[in-house]
This record gives sequence, C-alpha cells and structure tokens, in this order.
Amino acid sequence: MANIKSAKKRIRQEKRRHGVNLARKTALKTVVKKVAVAISNNDDLNLVKDLMVNAEAQIARAKNKILHPNSANRKISRLSKKVAVYEAGLKKTEKKVAVKK
Repeated sequence: MANIKSAKKRIRQEKRRHGVNLARKTALKTVVKKVAVAISNNDDLNLVKDLMVNAEAQIARAKNKILHPNSANRKISRLSKKVAVYEAGLKKTEKKVAVKK
C-alpha cells in the first residue's frame, strides 16, 4: 500500500479509470457483436450499415488509451470487410431474383 499522498491519489484515479475503460471495452464488444448478429440474421442492409457506422465511431473513440490504435484499425477493417461481403451477397441475390421474374 502506498504511503505518499500523491501515490494514494494515483491508486484512486487508476481504479476509477479502470472501471470506465472496462465499461467502454464491453460496450465496444457489444457493438461489434451486434453487427455480426445482424449480418448472420440477414437483416436489412441499411440497419447493418447504421450499426457499422456506430461501431466505427466507438472503435475510433477507443483508440484514445483504451485500445492500441493498430488494434482499433484492425477491428474496423475486419468489420468493414464483413459488411462489404454481406452487401455483395445481397446484390447477387437481388440480381438472381430479378432475372427469374
């Protein structure tokens, strides 16, 4: 246990920051999962894109002392690829349906 007053204050600050950062990381994971679930459920493309924009914004905010910047960029990149593949798959099925009619 710290004896110096400033060290005790540091411990209090770190405890508080840890709680805030943990909550932000959890929220980040939840947003990423929502995008993945929306894609797997074949939800509307606009909904998936809205979720993606929200996820990108949260991940970008997390670059500031919550995630390493490269890690945040990697998460955004992987999510973007999943959404792009999903969008391409929807466009292919729309073309097939249009041809059958």
